[in-house]
Amino acid sequence: MSEVQVDDLQAMLTKAQRAQRRLARVPMQVRNQALAVMARILREDAAEIDRANQVDLARAEQSALAPGLIKRLALTPTKVEGLARSLESLIGLADPIGRGEGRRVLPNGLILETIRVPLGVIGLIFESRPGVTVEAGGLAIKSGNAILLRGGREAQGSIRALSEAWHRALREVGLDEDLVQCLEDPDRRLAEGLMHLTGLDLLIPRGGQGLIATVVREATVPVIETGIGNCHLYVDADADLAMGLRVLVDGKLGNPAVCNALETLLVHRSVAPEFLPRAYDRLSQHGVVFHGDPASRALVPDMLIADEADYREEYLGLEIAVKVVDSLDAALEHIERYGSKHSEAIITQSYPSGQAFLERVDAACVYWNASTRFSDGFEFGLGAEVGISTQKLHARGPMGLEALTTWKTIAYGEGQTRDIP
Repeated sequence: MSEVQVDDLQAMLTKAQRAQRRLARVPMQVRNQALAVMARILREDAAEIDRANQVDLARAEQSALAPGLIKRLALTPTKVEGLARSLESLIGLADPIGRGEGRRVLPNGLILETIRVPLGVIGLIFESRPGVTVEAGGLAIKSGNAILLRGGREAQGSIRALSEAWHRALREVGLDEDLVQCLEDPDRRLAEGLMHLTGLDLLIPRGGQGLIATVVREATVPVIETGIGNCHLYVDADADLAMGLRVLVDGKLGNPAVCNALETLLVHRSVAPEFLPRAYDRLSQHGVVFHGDPASRALVPDMLIADEADYREEYLGLEIAVKVVDSLDAALEHIERYGSKHSEAIITQSYPSGQAFLERVDAACVYWNASTRFSDGFEFGLGAEVGISTQKLHARGPMGLEALTTWKTIAYGEGQTRDIP
């Protein structure tokens, strides 16, 4: 990076820190008002946002961007309305700031209280999804934080339109527009600069495996790992097969380009002869390509041959890996070997099997007789999410308001000392 770029990033951080300190003293009503105004502006500017997004989409198609990424890039009027509603849902949520665990009194009379406070300034590096600008900005403002956003070059026009909308909304309610800042220069070195920006309180990568691995490996600031979604559905020997088919269809076809979509289907050998042909017939008519092991292909010869890479793949499209397993233990071993610790599901009417799956699978979200597609901040009642954490420190699963706070212990004393009598 040039010195000018380094100075620019440091200046952005300094402005964000100053704005965040002021925001931390603002009542929740004002923060909520900013969200309400932003929701109104999104609806008013929907046509302008769509025009900017269409330019990004045309450029992406000319550059042969992957279909899954193009789908994530699209910002339809329906999606814009969904973003406005997500902001309105955040308004209805309790203020995380100042919430505590109650007071306790030490034997020496010292009164302690631990309360939630904002993290400070959050950095977010993301790919393709311009709507993240709205979701992350809304969560940051509601939780008393400032945010620095660095999107991919493929979404720059859409991000710019949404960023300008945020600035208008913040100014209208008397807040500092530096609370939401976007790095509009697509130079990758600016992303690298965020990874080493001393004073940044948290950095969140949200995108493909390459981006996440790079940030986790190279960053010298605190990082939350939002992992890829190699999500599995295991259809057990005691499964309701009609239910299994519904959950499979939802998980694979609902939105194949997202991290909570299904990528691998595991089927118990006893039900595979009945279930797999039905699953193949239902999904293949929608263009889904199956990659199966020898046992699966013996039942459905039209499947492609699955190799080791298929079971590790996050397809983000109309493909799925399939394997026939002999037991629940075999399914669990497969998930442990290939899973990304994102979201996993079992279909079974057996209480012991369902409970064992919930207890033994090591993932952020584990489902019994339900779709992995529910792994989402809005669906979880969090209003939105800045990402789905697959690590175990600080936050795990969809990250909403509380995940953007930390703890602060305050103490009330009457002159107590520790070592001086």
